[in-house]
Amino acid sequence: MNIVTSMLTRARSHPALEAVTSIDGTLTFAQLAHNAHALAAALRSQAKLEAGDRVVLFMENRGAYFEVLMACWIAGVVPVPVNAKLHPRELGVIIEDSGARLVFTSEALHDSVTQLVADMPAAPQLVSVQSGTYRDWLALDVPGSLAVHNSAPNDLAWLFYTSGTTGAPKGAMLTHRNLMMMVLQYFADVDAIKPGETMLHAAPLSHASGLYALPHLLAGGHQVVQPGFDAQAVLEALQQYHDVTLFGAPTMLTRLLTASVGIPNARGHLKMASYGGAPMYLNDLLAVMDVFGTDLFAVYGQGESPMTITGLSKHDHRGRQDAEHLARLSSCGTARTGTQVKVVDEQGQTLPVGETGEVVIRGDTVMLGYWGNEAATQKALHDGWLWTGDIGAFDDKGYLTLKDRSKDLIIRGGSNIYPREIEEVLLKHAAVAEVSVVGRQHADLGEEPVAFVVARDGAAITEQELDALCLDHIARFKRPRAYFFQDSLPKSNYGKILKTELRKKLDSDKTS
Repeated sequence: MNIVTSMLTRARSHPALEAVTSIDGTLTFAQLAHNAHALAAALRSQAKLEAGDRVVLFMENRGAYFEVLMACWIAGVVPVPVNAKLHPRELGVIIEDSGARLVFTSEALHDSVTQLVADMPAAPQLVSVQSGTYRDWLALDVPGSLAVHNSAPNDLAWLFYTSGTTGAPKGAMLTHRNLMMMVLQYFADVDAIKPGETMLHAAPLSHASGLYALPHLLAGGHQVVQPGFDAQAVLEALQQYHDVTLFGAPTMLTRLLTASVGIPNARGHLKMASYGGAPMYLNDLLAVMDVFGTDLFAVYGQGESPMTITGLSKHDHRGRQDAEHLARLSSCGTARTGTQVKVVDEQGQTLPVGETGEVVIRGDTVMLGYWGNEAATQKALHDGWLWTGDIGAFDDKGYLTLKDRSKDLIIRGGSNIYPREIEEVLLKHAAVAEVSVVGRQHADLGEEPVAFVVARDGAAITEQELDALCLDHIARFKRPRAYFFQDSLPKSNYGKILKTELRKKLDSDKTS
């Protein structure tokens, strides 16, 4: 069940189709397949890797990423994609934890990685995809006996490291079965893809955008890879390429919205966009729909079950925007094809419709466990169910609404407060650009909500205005007890607001 086999099938059936376009140039499917085979031969003969060895991909978005990814699968080694924006120390933890024997990087990152691995007891080999070594490997004669590794369904295909914002990163072990099921779910739930259509990559290939490249590669899609997210470059690409699919974090879509002001037909040739990785607030979503249309798909997933828990379909984005439709747009959709999703209490008992508990899932997309971390695996997996750590509730039609991460829940005097509910209200204020609500310790009540607020450029906001807005929409006990106005909010490399950093700020302010 090696997932690369289907990609190579497409290379045989449509060899002349453009497969990848990036700063590295353009490759047809035939050229991509040839390069991947040559690299696979080099991994075996030059790097002396064996099946199951781990290979880190640490580079900016570029076409070589796909050559290396496919080569790993052909050779039977395990790719470990890593966000190129990570600090070298964070990369070092992943290299050592995974036991990687080789790191592919770029010239821009090569020196920092060289310094990093120099002090490692078992330093991995290091190859830049812009180096003479890499070009020599691409030029190797591929032996006729080089066959695709015969991977079993449960063999590792992708070692996905969590962001580590709440502790040391953990490597979610994703198998060929996991990835193939993710691809099939894409075809079933998200979109049908025709050969020659475009997948535009502006988000990191090490995460969701790279995962969603897989169904497009299997179907003969053209991967257009941008070095990073630049709103103007994305808008220009929407005009240049046809039948464009885009994945983005919600912050990317809102930045596209801002950049689109004054541009006629800003959506260009956008076929559809999927979004996920963080909450998409309702007001932002409605504004995006006004400009870019309703051909949108909301993804709820985790690295432990990539892109595959629930989804809000294109059909669900369309509607009259009455109360029922707006409630649906605030949800993260229904269970994906082939995935079971439940909301349970602390004992694992299924909760009735409308009651809030932890989201648990089961299916062929769920990881094997965490690499070398049996304790974390046992905590996350119980009787085949993955406990996500997310808090949510189902409605009577099977739509799941997430409240928050369990760690973000605020308990004030025994009452549960979900920060996202407050954030949705505060974002109704026209002058609020961003907001994040966290819990602050309280001597009598345990915790109380406070809000960190970023105003739009040139706008003025008063605490009294925000208080009044909250009192008009939510119970009095839920309103923030303090507002902290900020120039910006701390974010991860993938655009998620780091509430852990905001809590640290509260603690440091309290002690200073």
